[in-house]
Formats: sequence, structure tokens, C-alpha cells
Amino acid sequence: MKTMVVYSSKTGNTKMVAQAIHEILPHPSEIYPVETAPSPNGYDFIALGFWVDRGTADEKSREYFKKVRGKKIAVFGTLGAYPDSDHAQKCLEKVRILTEGNEGLGEFLCQGKVDPALIEMMATKMKDDPHHAMTPERQARLAEAAKHPDKADLESAQTVFREILKKMEG
Repeated sequence: MKTMVVYSSKTGNTKMVAQAIHEILPHPSEIYPVETAPSPNGYDFIALGFWVDRGTADEKSREYFKKVRGKKIAVFGTLGAYPDSDHAQKCLEKVRILTEGNEGLGEFLCQGKVDPALIEMMATKMKDDPHHAMTPERQARLAEAAKHPDKADLESAQTVFREILKKMEG
């Protein structure tokens, strides 16, 4: 089985998760940042990684997802929100739509640090926007996100992808 991990990463969060997933995939397995990823043709399984931007996968990921059809896939992503939040679930729903036409075998989301430039913009330019204002709750969530992905997150990603591989074998 020929496998590939393709990921987009702005702050390094999604790259860390991609590397952890790649470590447990059977050989031959390849890993690529989305900017240099080859055609999905010829791969039996593709792990697609993204970072959440404006409630969905980032633009580079969305463009690559368009190329992937008729494949066994699993998606993984990072975001500043809590992975069990309504926002995270809505993001996954959008990613499911973007990856239609494939056999989706699983999903993984974890928190990740938010780009400092975006935090600064929320604190200044978006301070009056009720959806992005820097409330005490948002500050606490961003502080927690800055600690991720951590070792437990990477181990969880590996566990999820081991289960996906078992499904494919069975």
C-alpha cells in the first residue's frame, strides 16, 4: 500500500501532527508540504492536513483537496479553538464537503498556537467585532492553544491513524 501525507502549516502545528502520523504509516510512505505535493494519482491512502482559517481548511489545502478524488483518505487539522467545540465540528463539516468523492476513513483535530499576527489583529483592528473581540474567555483559549500540539496530541493523532489503518486492513 502506497501512502502519502500532505499538509499545510502556517505556524508549524499541522507539520508536527503530519510528522507524527507519517511515523506510523506503513512503507512506502511519503510526506509533503502542500506546496510541493505530487499528484494524488498512484497513492492508495492519503492523509490530508490543514489548519483552520475562517472556519474551514486554509486556502492551499482547499486547492489540493480539489485534486483528490476516488481515494481512501483521512483528514487532520489544527485550530485555535477547542477541538470538541461547535466551531471545530462546523469546520470538520466543511472539510467533509471539500473532500467529497473520496472514501473518508477518519478525522483528527487538535488545538494549535495561533499566528501572533492574527492575535494582534484581534486585539486591535477587530476589538469591536463580537465574534473576534479579545474577551477574557478568548484570551484563556488562546493561552491554552499556545501549548499545543503537545505530546499527548501527537500520540492521539497516531492512535487515530493506527485505528484507520486497522480499518483498511480489515
